[in-house]
Amino acid sequence: MNGKKPVLEIKGLRTQFFLREGVVTALDGIDLTIYENESVGIVGETGCGKSMTAYSILRLVPHPGRITAGSIKYKGNELTTLDIDRMRSVRGTKISMIFQDASTALDPVFTVRDQLGEVISLHQGIYDKAALDKKILEALELVRIAAPRDVMRMYPHELSGGMKQRVMISLALSCSPSLLIADEPTTALDVTIQGQILKLLKALVAKTGSSMMLITHNLGIVAETCDRICVMYAGRIVEDAETFELFANPRHPYTAGLLVAFPKLGEKKAELPVIRGTVPDLMNPFKGCPFVDRCDKALEVCSKQRPSRVAVSPGHFVSCHLWSGGG
Repeated sequence: MNGKKPVLEIKGLRTQFFLREGVVTALDGIDLTIYENESVGIVGETGCGKSMTAYSILRLVPHPGRITAGSIKYKGNELTTLDIDRMRSVRGTKISMIFQDASTALDPVFTVRDQLGEVISLHQGIYDKAALDKKILEALELVRIAAPRDVMRMYPHELSGGMKQRVMISLALSCSPSLLIADEPTTALDVTIQGQILKLLKALVAKTGSSMMLITHNLGIVAETCDRICVMYAGRIVEDAETFELFANPRHPYTAGLLVAFPKLGEKKAELPVIRGTVPDLMNPFKGCPFVDRCDKALEVCSKQRPSRVAVSPGHFVSCHLWSGGG
């Protein structure tokens, strides 16, 4: 990609949960590459595997789930085979994550200083009080928090939703990671604050030179923030293209359905179009395309054979038999 080196390379990633009732395949052969200084949006409806992709990258898949196949490389180094201590050194310093809902992600019994100080001490080895306070102030100033010295002494319940989210961002960026994963960073925030947080994230990524993976179900957010968009459905990436290209020329029927269902300013409709049917049960394995039962353009081969990933134009990839010669 324009001579840039990949920061993250995922090939054939499969993550499964082994339950008494059966095996749930949360991720089913994910292929994803994120390059230097690139912001990539991961979009899709609830339960499609967006957050599980992030947890798999950081090796934080909750029990009884585990990665069962595939490769995750950070700057050429395989992450799936690292021992616990080496993987812990990757989290925070090289790959960092902003978790959903800062109200639950921050510990209510510790001050902002305590929580930022722990991260900085653990990953940067700074224990001197004066030096640590200086680093904490720098982290809070980076995210443009007013009166950072006062905020340092506050507990999470004393902060507004927007301030909590800024603290979460400062936690994630305090050790200057090369890759920032933002999982629904504007959850539970009002529209005005959402705009401020997204503008801040975009500016910080540009300033620090980090790459970003932004997880959301909101197409408007990725349109404003990301260079490239990956559309997920039922544990698979079905389309991957640069932002303008994806909005202008959606090739997968699911992507087209999402865009049609997205409300447009100035356009009056009695009802928004919907994608018929429901997401397939991930406990029941399917041979073909998982979208086949909801697709108005389905071919006979769609229920029998998994579509391959093909390039329909430079930098634009889609997994669909309509484009891979299945028909």
